[in-house]
Amino acid sequence: MVVPELSVHIVQRGHDRARCFFRDDDYRAYLELLSTFASRAGCSVHAYCLMTNHVHLFVTPHSDNACAQLMKNVGQRYVQSINARRGRTGTLWEGRFYSCPVPGERYALACYRYVDCNPVRAGMISRPGQYEWSSYRANAARAPSGFIAPHPAYLALSDDAARRAAAYGSLCDVPLPVETIDDLRRSTRRGYAVGSPPRPRGRPWQMRKMGSVPI
Repeated sequence: MVVPELSVHIVQRGHDRARCFFRDDDYRAYLELLSTFASRAGCSVHAYCLMTNHVHLFVTPHSDNACAQLMKNVGQRYVQSINARRGRTGTLWEGRFYSCPVPGERYALACYRYVDCNPVRAGMISRPGQYEWSSYRANAARAPSGFIAPHPAYLALSDDAARRAAAYGSLCDVPLPVETIDDLRRSTRRGYAVGSPPRPRGRPWQMRKMGSVPI
């Protein structure tokens, strides 16, 4: 579900969890495509993290098809460049990207932290600023911001840019609660808004049969 002006967490994984990025130039190429097509598709990118075998994005679409256009153009062109360089064929991606709406200030800041601190949770680094291929350095004002657009929840941290960046860095120093991480993962995989009650799985007639849905 994509609603214009409602922020979204997006995950796209490599096929069979295989690598998507093989050298530094690959990460740079993906970010260049992301910068180019975010503006063309009508998406504001608030945070990103390029892991070895998957991608996290936190964006706000400005039209109902903005996310689809962004991921299609970036994904296809990135695969074409990798295939040409490595002499391979086929896609790198598992399939369609996963996404979930991220409503409200609380969940927006949680999604920021979830994305930017992903390499820390994966045990790749001990501090988010050590990872080159995430937006943490931009959001914590340790590097030029480039194409990153601040979310209103981020702007609300302070009226002063330096204090805002410091406040964000302090937030990232505190690990997200396990419940919040689980909620973000479940919501993204199943496509419902973060913070909403989990939906029962199965077809409506199966739910009625089990008594989960009133008839």
